[in-house]
Amino acid sequence: MGDYCSHFNRLNELLTMTKMQDEDLIRRIRQDLLDSFDEELEMEVEDRAFSSEEAINATDESRAARVNYFRELFRLQGELVKLQDWVVASGHKVVVLFEGRDAAGKGGAIKRITQRLNPRVARVAALPAPNDRERTQWYFQRYVSHLPAAGEIVMFDRSWYNRAGVERVMGFCSDEQYEEFFRTVPEFEKMLMRSGIQLIKYWFSISDEEQHSRFLGRIHDPLKQWKLSPMDLESRKRWEDYTVAKEVMLDRTHTPEAPWWIVHAVDKKKARLNCIAHLLGQMPYEEIPHPPVILPARVRHEDYVRQKVAPEMFIPEIY
Repeated sequence: MGDYCSHFNRLNELLTMTKMQDEDLIRRIRQDLLDSFDEELEMEVEDRAFSSEEAINATDESRAARVNYFRELFRLQGELVKLQDWVVASGHKVVVLFEGRDAAGKGGAIKRITQRLNPRVARVAALPAPNDRERTQWYFQRYVSHLPAAGEIVMFDRSWYNRAGVERVMGFCSDEQYEEFFRTVPEFEKMLMRSGIQLIKYWFSISDEEQHSRFLGRIHDPLKQWKLSPMDLESRKRWEDYTVAKEVMLDRTHTPEAPWWIVHAVDKKKARLNCIAHLLGQMPYEEIPHPPVILPARVRHEDYVRQKVAPEMFIPEIY
């Protein structure tokens, strides 16, 4: 991975220039960086089942595409860290909505955005179905508690637009509630923006054929079967109903103050890169200078004796 990742190359240069003589320490620092990059490789394996046969038969073109994907992803994630620093320093407040059909790739995009960020700054709100008490509240009430304070980014993995989508299609709301949502949501979003919250709305768009393929992949992959719910299967039957609901939603809630942005998501990797690049372009962030970090020397006391841990407390080392 160091062949194409500038992050790794820069660290190598820094380690070479330092006065550290402990080769084992240098090796461990480099290994730690590689381990952090492996997080993305693990996600890649989750997205797609790789086999040794596939690796052998991979074309130079496909290898080059993967190399380019990782290079761009790491570069964009470096920019996201700069964006995060700017949000904290400026006290900016950001809400990003991720909407789309089931299996459209919203979760994968959110994972790549938050992967290198501080979860105290950039957090995800993925609300379950409302309980009996929440059904009696003002519709937007349960979302309000998840809104950001100064210096925070909140990403909603599905949002208040559930009412315009799944609730409408599955009959979970009345016609009156549906119309009231469309009357209220523009004002609600204007209120958010007047309070200083920047609102960014993404719709991940996939084709009928692509959703069908991804659902089949989940059915036959034991690691992904948990992603399939009865509601997902029902949504497959009602593709056209969801299409109509989406078209109405975009038509009635695409406003100058809070526009929708469509992400072509048939190609997952391109969708992630394009979404991150667009998100970065929505804020006038700049790199925030940080004072150099100096690791203090550990304080040692001659009278300190480390207590031994009972052997039976350790877990078995089977790896």
